[in-house]
Amino acid sequence: MKETKEFQAESQELLNLMINSIYSNKEIFLRELISNASDALDKYRYQALKAENNLPAKDYAIELIPNKKERTLIIKDNGIGMSKKEIENNLGTIARSGSKEFLKKYKDFKKDESMNIIGQFGVGFYSLFMVANKVEVLTRSAHEDKAYLFCSDGKKSYTIEDANKDESGTEIKVYLKKDEKDGEEYSSYLDEWKIKDLVKKYSDYIRYPIKMMCTHHVNKKDEKGEDIKDQYEDITSLDILNSMVPLWKKNKNEIKEEEINEFYKNKYYDYENPLMHLLIHVDGLISYDALLFIPSHAPLNLYSENYEKGLDLYAKGIFIKEKCKELIPDYLKFVKGLVESNDFSLNISREMLQSSPLLRKIEDNLEKKIIDKLLDLKEHDKDQYLKFYKEFGNHIKFGIYSSYGSKKDLLKDLIMFKSLKHPEEYISLKEYLENMKKEQEHIYYASSKNLDQIKLLPQLEKYRQDDVDVLYFDQEVDEFMAMMMNDYEKKTFKNISSIDQNELSKEEKEEIDTLVASNKRLLDNILEALKGEVDEVTFSNKLVSSPVCITTKDGLSMSMEETLNQNPARGENEVKARKVLEINPKHNLFKALQKLTDDEEMKQYGSLLYDEALLLEGFEIKNKQNFVEKINELLVKAIN
Repeated sequence: MKETKEFQAESQELLNLMINSIYSNKEIFLRELISNASDALDKYRYQALKAENNLPAKDYAIELIPNKKERTLIIKDNGIGMSKKEIENNLGTIARSGSKEFLKKYKDFKKDESMNIIGQFGVGFYSLFMVANKVEVLTRSAHEDKAYLFCSDGKKSYTIEDANKDESGTEIKVYLKKDEKDGEEYSSYLDEWKIKDLVKKYSDYIRYPIKMMCTHHVNKKDEKGEDIKDQYEDITSLDILNSMVPLWKKNKNEIKEEEINEFYKNKYYDYENPLMHLLIHVDGLISYDALLFIPSHAPLNLYSENYEKGLDLYAKGIFIKEKCKELIPDYLKFVKGLVESNDFSLNISREMLQSSPLLRKIEDNLEKKIIDKLLDLKEHDKDQYLKFYKEFGNHIKFGIYSSYGSKKDLLKDLIMFKSLKHPEEYISLKEYLENMKKEQEHIYYASSKNLDQIKLLPQLEKYRQDDVDVLYFDQEVDEFMAMMMNDYEKKTFKNISSIDQNELSKEEKEEIDTLVASNKRLLDNILEALKGEVDEVTFSNKLVSSPVCITTKDGLSMSMEETLNQNPARGENEVKARKVLEINPKHNLFKALQKLTDDEEMKQYGSLLYDEALLLEGFEIKNKQNFVEKINELLVKAIN
């Protein structure tokens, strides 16, 4: 006998919302139906383990049966099935979850790690109406002999009638909508490749086999079973489409390195093996599994605005979201991988996360484990670590800078630099400290656009003479990072191109003051010639063989000035470093300048000295033509 029943008015509205609003992606329907089938198998298996239920064990499986002629797709399981009352409660009432009721009834189910109920909201079944205009559900409860057929078009009503079915379980027959002209091709959900793709993407790690009859184009065989050349045929076989056991759920000693590498290359479309991987299992206040990779090379679009960071998110074996950005900090955006947890709070469509403190805890935990792995690599395999550092070292520095130094203690021992004493190799800050002089108070560094420019800096001369090492900061982020760090093991960072009167001895200060006083006219003329370019002209105790150099005051170096002014958001609001032109009083050029009596000549030479200093510092001369004209004019005077 067929019974027709109306959905309640509220249920009709909710059903319309389900079909049109809750899910953003139509292909999700297959994931939801497979998840429901998996739940049904879990429920049966759980009850079969209890002797009082007298349920026989089965070869649990989910089967997909596409039929292009009928435009139908059947999702079939041999699980717990439903009684008539359960059909009315679970299918006839929108947003009522049979799985939720099951969990309430069997409270110890959650303690069994081999069971994993997915459904919680009671809405996944109705996602099929995004692609279908009709559904038939043939089901038989494991606790009854009777079977029933549920039919609905997802509008106002549904029918239930008696049916025949040999064993417990459920068959959902989805009648697909007609293809839309210049729109959705619903028939694609019947294509073998499409079904395989969706199962692999969303349901690859369902614990039960998902089977389907598949066609294979193979060589014909002769009587001996050997391939016949250039003769082929199509054969069909019932194939398992899913992997079932995730790689990251296996014990570490069960996984081969080759297996990890192939998984990475296939999933992330890389031609190289990863530089390293982390297989993480965490149980406790937070529980999750993760498989993370650090690539051997930076992704092509890593530095583009379109690059999306994030880890793939799984919950209970089901793929939920690609590139979940909340699971990884910005400075580690090059890390690829996935995270699975049964504790994630998902929204009703299971397409995204709800706000949860668990996310932040997992992010912090993953960050710490990645850094610990890198520190271990640096200590035990420096060559491999250097490969990482050359690709991603700037990201580690950015982590310190962008956190305003709060991550200094976490990251400080990962950063490395070349230096005055180690121009061809990288040293850590720890190594710098171990080799510095006892009386040395600062960690000295020199900065410019590249290493070649740094090596030309006149300020290095005195440090080379005094056998003091200087770190080479050749990346834009370096100085900003050092500014946020401020110190390493209580030794402050110091730019050799910055002025610090406190570093001068009393005798040195008196010597410079005397020189300034006795050469006031010369210095004033040079300062006048460089008005707007420098704030002061004085004498230096830093130079050995070079005639001049440029230093800065108040912590803003010329490199930082240039970097900040490259930001288009500043517009015309440029920052300006307070520059000082320092003259070497022991250089022959200065002794020649002292002989000048003409103010204009002093200004002309002063301007050339500044341009020379700019060139040595690695910066552009603003007016090259003027520079050349002055040199030519002075050459003419010298020759005549």
